[in-house]
Amino acid sequence: MQNNKVEICGVNTSKLKVLTEKEKMELLRKMKDGDKNARDELISGNLRLVLSVIQRFTNRGENLDDLFQVGCIGLMKAIDHFDVEQGVKFSTYGVPMIIGEIRRYLRDNNSIRVSRSLRDTAYKAMKAKEAFTNEHDREPSMDELAKILDIDRGDVVMALESIVDPVSLYEPVFSDGGDTIYVMDQVGDNNDDNNWLDEIVLKQAIHDLSDREKNILSMRFFQGKTQMEVAGEIGISQAQVSRLEKAALQKIKKDL
Repeated sequence: MQNNKVEICGVNTSKLKVLTEKEKMELLRKMKDGDKNARDELISGNLRLVLSVIQRFTNRGENLDDLFQVGCIGLMKAIDHFDVEQGVKFSTYGVPMIIGEIRRYLRDNNSIRVSRSLRDTAYKAMKAKEAFTNEHDREPSMDELAKILDIDRGDVVMALESIVDPVSLYEPVFSDGGDTIYVMDQVGDNNDDNNWLDEIVLKQAIHDLSDREKNILSMRFFQGKTQMEVAGEIGISQAQVSRLEKAALQKIKKDL
């Protein structure tokens, strides 16, 4: 932990209890049957899960105590909504819940606010981009978007960047006994607690793609690159990128 800090919010992190998956399931069943003590045991036995998650946010200069408390709120929500009958590890469900809670906190408490006009420009650009892509079967360049919107190219770029926080598709967010959860596991997360099984299915669908298809989707949807930029980077034509991208998305839709 940052600065070798052992105590967070009065909790000695070096002495935290760690529950086995079997113990978690047993306590979850007891909690559903009305055992109030079981919920408290689940919270205290999963605090290391919260600690593991907040480590990825420590480089933002946020107070660790604050992040820990917010992460615990996400943990409690995960405990209260988890369905033991689905046959999935608790961490698979708990991690995105904790991350979602922390992201909401960071968004709501961010000192750098995106102006309403800049956000409106971004949404107009996204709408124009979608319309252009549907009509021309390719994405527009920044210059083309600027011309469509009749605004400066730099303003378009700034607006789009203001609402995007790109991350690596393969960035690890948590590891539990060798079972690592990556950003890819959370693809499609729309903060709907009922969609966690869909995310697991989506992970498998992406896993079945070829390396080239994964690479194209990563550059397109996680790095924000245009089809022309992707084509130049991997050495094929824009038309080929378009075909490969469509084929990959069709495979995923078919699997889903």
